[in-house]
Amino acid sequence: MNEVNKSMVYEFVFLGISRSWAMQLFLLVFSFMFYVAIVLGNFLIMFTVIFDPHLHSPMYLLLSNLSLIDLCFSSVSVPKMIYDLFCEHKTISFLGCLMQIFFIHNFGGTELMLLLSMGFDRYVAICKPLHYLTIMNPRMCIFLIVGSWIIGLLHALTQLAFVVNLPFCGPNEIDSFYCDLPRLIRLACADTYKLELMVAGNSGFICIGTFFLLIISYIYILFIVKKRSSNGLSKALSTLSAHMTVVVLFFGPCIFVYVWPFPTMPVDKFLFILDFIVTPVLNPSIYTFRNKEMKVAMKRLITQLGSSRKNL
Repeated sequence: MNEVNKSMVYEFVFLGISRSWAMQLFLLVFSFMFYVAIVLGNFLIMFTVIFDPHLHSPMYLLLSNLSLIDLCFSSVSVPKMIYDLFCEHKTISFLGCLMQIFFIHNFGGTELMLLLSMGFDRYVAICKPLHYLTIMNPRMCIFLIVGSWIIGLLHALTQLAFVVNLPFCGPNEIDSFYCDLPRLIRLACADTYKLELMVAGNSGFICIGTFFLLIISYIYILFIVKKRSSNGLSKALSTLSAHMTVVVLFFGPCIFVYVWPFPTMPVDKFLFILDFIVTPVLNPSIYTFRNKEMKVAMKRLITQLGSSRKNL
C-alpha cells in the first residue's frame, strides 16, 4: 500500500506561457514558422555536409553535429508547445515529463560541450594554423564529437537521478510550457531544499564554466589576431562577435534558471523560448549560411538534385 501511495500524480498540467488568446495566437504563428525554419535549415546543413566531400573537414563535421543537436533539442519541446497552444487543458504524463527532462538535458549538455569543441577548433585554426591538420586530425574530431555526446548523456542521467524517485502526491501544475526541472522539484511531497542546491550546482557549474571558457577563448583569439595583424582584427571580430551572440543567447536562459535565486519568475519561460526556438535558427545562419564555402556547396547540392530529377 505504501508503494502505491508513494506517487499519486500520473500527469502534470502545464499552465503555458500566457493565458491571453492574442499572445497565444502570436506564439502559435511565431513558433510554427520558426520550427519549420529550424527543421529545413538544419536538415539542409546536415545533408550538405554529408553528401559534399569538400566539406568533410573537422569544422564542418562539428557544424553538422551542432545542426543535429539543435534540431533534436528544439523538437523535444516545441512540437508539444505548438500542440498545447490549440488545447485548453495542457497535460503531460509523468513518464513523458521525465523523458522530456532527460532529453532536454541530454541535448543541452551535448550542445554545451560541442560549442566548447568548436571554440577549440577555431583556436587551433587561428592561433596554430600550421599545425591545424595535425591537431584536428580525424581521431581528434571523432573524440570531440563522441565525448560531447557522452558528457551530455551523463549530465542528463545525473539530472534525472535527482527526480526519478521523488514522491509526487499533488499539486500537479507546472507554471511553464515544458517540464522545467526546478519547478518540478518544488512539486514533490518532500523537503527538496538540498536537492535544489544540488541541481543548481550541477547545471549552474556546467553552464557558467563552459560560458566563461568560451568567452575567454574568443578574447584570447582576438588578442592573438591583433598581435599578428591589425588588418585581420576587424574580420575576426565580426566573425567571433556573431558566435559570442549565439553563445550568450544560449547560455543566458540556462544560467538564469539554474543560478538565479528566484527561478520561479515568469520571465524564465520567455527566456527559454530563445533556447528552444530562436537559437536553433540563429546557429545555421551565423555559423553556416554566412560561410562562402558552405553556400557554394549548397548550390552544388541543389544543382545535382535538380539534374538528377530531370534524368528521372
